[in-house]
Amino acid sequence: RTPLIISGPVGGSSQWFTAFSRIVPKMTLDIDYEVDRRKKTIGVREEGVEFVEDQLGIDNLYSPEHSQLVSYLNNAIKAKELFTKDKDYIVRNGEVMIVDEFTGRILQGRRYNEGMHQAIEAKENVEIKNENQTLATVTLQNYFRLYDKLAGMTGTAETEAAELKSIYKLDVAQIPTNKANQRTDDIDLVYKTQEAKFAAVAEDIAERVEKGQPVLVGTTSVERSEYLSKLLQAQHIRHSVLNAKYHSQEAEIIAQAGRLKAVTVATNMAGRGTDIVLGGNPDIICDITLRERGFDPVENPEAYETAWDDEIVKARAKSEEEAEKVREVGGLYVLGTERHESRRIDNQLRGRSARQGDPGETRFYLSMRDDLMTRFVGQTMEALMTRLNVPDDMPIDSKMVSNAIKGAQSQVENSNFEMRKNVLKYDEVLNEQRKVIYGERRQILEGEDVRDQVRAMMDDTIAAYVDGATAEGYVEDWDLEELWNALDALYGPGVKARDLIDGDEFGRAGELSASQLLKALQEDAHAQYDELEEAVTAVGGEQQIRQMERGVLLNVVDQKWREHLYEMDYLKEGIGLRAMAQRDPLVEYQREGGDMFRRMNDGIKEETIRQLFLVRKQFQESAAKKQAEAGA
Repeated sequence: RTPLIISGPVGGSSQWFTAFSRIVPKMTLDIDYEVDRRKKTIGVREEGVEFVEDQLGIDNLYSPEHSQLVSYLNNAIKAKELFTKDKDYIVRNGEVMIVDEFTGRILQGRRYNEGMHQAIEAKENVEIKNENQTLATVTLQNYFRLYDKLAGMTGTAETEAAELKSIYKLDVAQIPTNKANQRTDDIDLVYKTQEAKFAAVAEDIAERVEKGQPVLVGTTSVERSEYLSKLLQAQHIRHSVLNAKYHSQEAEIIAQAGRLKAVTVATNMAGRGTDIVLGGNPDIICDITLRERGFDPVENPEAYETAWDDEIVKARAKSEEEAEKVREVGGLYVLGTERHESRRIDNQLRGRSARQGDPGETRFYLSMRDDLMTRFVGQTMEALMTRLNVPDDMPIDSKMVSNAIKGAQSQVENSNFEMRKNVLKYDEVLNEQRKVIYGERRQILEGEDVRDQVRAMMDDTIAAYVDGATAEGYVEDWDLEELWNALDALYGPGVKARDLIDGDEFGRAGELSASQLLKALQEDAHAQYDELEEAVTAVGGEQQIRQMERGVLLNVVDQKWREHLYEMDYLKEGIGLRAMAQRDPLVEYQREGGDMFRRMNDGIKEETIRQLFLVRKQFQESAAKKQAEAGA
């Protein structure tokens, strides 16, 4: 759903982000605005618009001079309602850092675009950094489809087989496990409240630790992992916490996670892509032991290697001995504290247990207040539990509940798939344009000479000027003043287009047909460009004019493409409203996006010629000076 974006900072005032971060907390959900948490969208009601207008002292929030404020308002509401601290992001050293919803890891260097990150910074009262402008963008789907050959390997592809087939035309093949799977997946336990659920989780962990079984607890957010950590501390249960705040210790924590009585509380990130070795990972344990004794592999590698040879033998023997004891008590126990909206993530958590034929056990503890339950099945089930007078600390382990949860997950996955397909449909419009622009850039970068291309651009630009000025059929209705102004701006200072045309062999402009006028103007333009070439060549040789043409054209293409991406983003943001007029938003986006692309191409041609002519006077003066010096 989220495209790959290369962005750069643009200047902008942070005052509106701050202003709306103060206004929105005073607004009331379901009175001033509404939120659809399934689709992760918001809508401002009439009452909310009036409240904001009153707060800002303006008459009409949607008037042209105030329309840019709407995006500030929408982002501030989203920051309040849809982005949760220690779940979607963390604040570290005064900086808002995004947390990957699937892995729980910090996405270093990533920022939300379109002002969303700044709205969150304003909400958290930290420094508001410049908004980013999109320089290049591509969806992951179109990025992967750039490859001639595409393949992949994962343990959880089966649930996404339909999407992989639909988008990438790839089949999913299941490979049998190397050793028989010894894992036991217990039925979910569902509690009425979050508090009762976590109390039961802590009790279960205590029982497992008592018999020596290692436990890996999966949580969905930093906030909940720390809440459970406090419960375990209160019961004096030793444990390690692995989340986005402590990800630097991941290797050490995972190395110990399979040891006797080890308890690891983690977000979804724990152990993905690595084995949790029963009895502990001897290599990492050996490294930790040696570093604690003062051996440093960088400062004194020889002493470290000597000590390693002795210590690794002991570490491996101890690890194997401990692994056998862990197998006897049931292997690694994986305990999930909440179902993720994607079954694939749940399967990845379960897959940490019972690796390579080892025994293992998994179970999920849920509550009616969990995010997924609240959105899909929570209210119905909670009402049923209340009618049956089910105590808070009594779980339900019904298959009906498990099936309802699976149905909810399937519903979310289908919804997300539709969203990804929709994003792809819109990106296909941009993708065709991207191919054209990137193809042109490659030709400029790899080609030696764009002289003919530049002159063709000049002809096209002048043809567009003439078409616009002579659109009315009768000569007396032509807008020649507009034509002269456009040409004067194109040629730059020191040249009057009217004088050029009135002084040549064709006679005065008002006496020509449109085609004669076009031919005369194009010939004049080529004569002007010949003067530019002569001046630049006189100063720096022919190579300089060729390099200048390529450099100017490349810069203009990049500049216009950046502007086009911004305009396409703006178009897409409001295109959904066309549905209210019984129009297909995608068709409208294709049509208007195509028109904008054609205007961008015309702009590239015009701006390239204008920038080249801008330096003419400077080079003519330099050439004259050089000639005078040579004559002296």
